[in-house]
This record gives sequence, structure tokens and C-alpha cells, in this order.
Amino acid sequence: MWACRLTQREDFSYEGYRWQPENCVMPEFERSIFLRRMQDKTIAFIGDSLGRQQFQSLMCMATGGEESPEVENVGKKYGLVKARGAIRPDGWAYRFPKTNTTILYYWSASLSDLVPLNVSDKATDVAMHLDRPPAFMRQFLHHFDVLVLNTGHHWNRGKLEANHWVMYVEGKPKEAEKKYDIGQAKNFTVHSVVRWLDSKLHLHPNLKVFFRTISPRHFSNGDWNTGGTCDNTTPLSGGSEVKQDGSSDPVVEGAVKGTKVKILDITALSKLRDEGHMSHYSRRGTPVVNDCLHWCLPGIPDTWNELLAAQI
Repeated sequence: MWACRLTQREDFSYEGYRWQPENCVMPEFERSIFLRRMQDKTIAFIGDSLGRQQFQSLMCMATGGEESPEVENVGKKYGLVKARGAIRPDGWAYRFPKTNTTILYYWSASLSDLVPLNVSDKATDVAMHLDRPPAFMRQFLHHFDVLVLNTGHHWNRGKLEANHWVMYVEGKPKEAEKKYDIGQAKNFTVHSVVRWLDSKLHLHPNLKVFFRTISPRHFSNGDWNTGGTCDNTTPLSGGSEVKQDGSSDPVVEGAVKGTKVKILDITALSKLRDEGHMSHYSRRGTPVVNDCLHWCLPGIPDTWNELLAAQI
């Protein structure tokens, strides 16, 4: 769905650039080496649709983009099956049999525990427990060897209302304070899930946890629903270096400080790559709303995975 070479786009120069950290030789991603290193291990991505893109990117990198009929769908083991009437399952899990390596993704846009208030009513409000990690993470944490989290773009009033999410803390609705700041809520949730994981890591000494910083949006002259665009196709036209020391995502940087959870810092380097988004191109060739949030694949999320593999 993110293959820009299958759209009307004609410029693919964005595929030819590689991130180079200063004073550091970053090994090129080599799938056989990566899979051997991840032998008998499970790498899990939990987050929003940008987390899903990172998972899809790693699947393509690990298969070399080739049809791989030997790769086994093990989603059922994790309850990742499409429910009746659903567009897609809550995630996917695939096992590479030669090395017994599993790569999985679970959709949790807010990294908070979502519990319908009335399971028999499809239109029911959903309690969004800001101080509780998703049930999936609590249930399967002992299966994971590498865990990569992200959140960010669903923390706005429109998304909360569309999903019927009602904020809860300590088991009680927080919405009683009608103007509870959503930015504050996101910050609280990120800190909460990091603290919870940090408290569990002594039980899972071989588990490496990464919190990926937010993936930047590049809408100009409007937003996704007000005619915003990202038409640039020239790589690095806004600069090619990141010179700052700190992260451009202070919420994640602050949350992981002093914990065993590591930061996967991709915000500033991805900010330089506004030409790598889906933009207005589509598979059908019909006019679409500009997507200046998701990325073409292969593309920028591959760099996130190169950095992840190097840190692992």
C-alpha cells in the first residue's frame, strides 16, 4: 500500500540516500546477519500506523523484498486474527523458520489500555486508561526480545471523539475536567508506560525496549483535511545535517531519562526528508487527499530500522 513505484510518481531519488551518524560507522543492514542475530527471538512493534510502517519496512528488509512463501503467519498465537466486520486485524506476526525469528506488530495508537464500557454496544464509549499499558503488551511481554514503541499522531480532539475514547486515570473518568489538556495526557501516558516497562525489565533481563520518537508531518498551506500539500521531490532541499544534541521529541526524551528504556531518535533526521511522503500519488491515479504523514516504502522508515538494528 505504500509502494510509490506503483503510483504515478516519477522521481525516486529519495531512495538513494543513507543516514550517516557523526563519528560512528553504522553497519549496512544485511538481512541474513540480522536474522542470525535475531535467531530464536521475537521483535515486536506496538504503536500507531507509523509503527505499522516501521514493521512493514522491516518485513521488506528481512525478506529482501522478495516473495518468501516459507515465512509463516503466526498471528493466531498472539490473537491477531481479523474479527468479523473488521477492516483488518489488530496486528500481524510472521516467523522466519530458518532462524526462528518472529517479527510482529500490534496496533495501539495511544499506548494506553482501551476497554469498551459496554461490549454489547458497538457505539459505546471506550475507557482510555492513561495509566495502564495495553492488555496485549501486558499479556505477551514475556515473549518479546526487542520491543519498539511509538505514539503521537492520535493525540488530538478529533481522533478521541471519532474513536469514542474517554480518558480514565486510576479507574475514574478524567473527562469530568472537560478541558483536560490532550498534550498533558499524552505526556502522562508516555511517562506511565515507560515507568511500567522499566519496573518489569528486571524480570526480563534479555529484553531490549526502545521508544521511537515521533515521525514528523510535512503539511504546508493547510492540514490533511484543509488542502495541505507536500509536493517537494528534491531530497534534502532544507538541509542535510542534524546539529542539535537533544531530541526534537522532548516528551520521549524526558520519559526514558534515567530508565533502561532506550530512545530510538528519528524525528530530526526524518524532518529533513519531506520529499519521502506518499504526497498526492495513488495506486489508482485518481486525485486523493495529500498524505504528508505516511512514507513511501522503500524509504525513510528503512533508516529507522537500520538505526534500530545497529543499536540491537
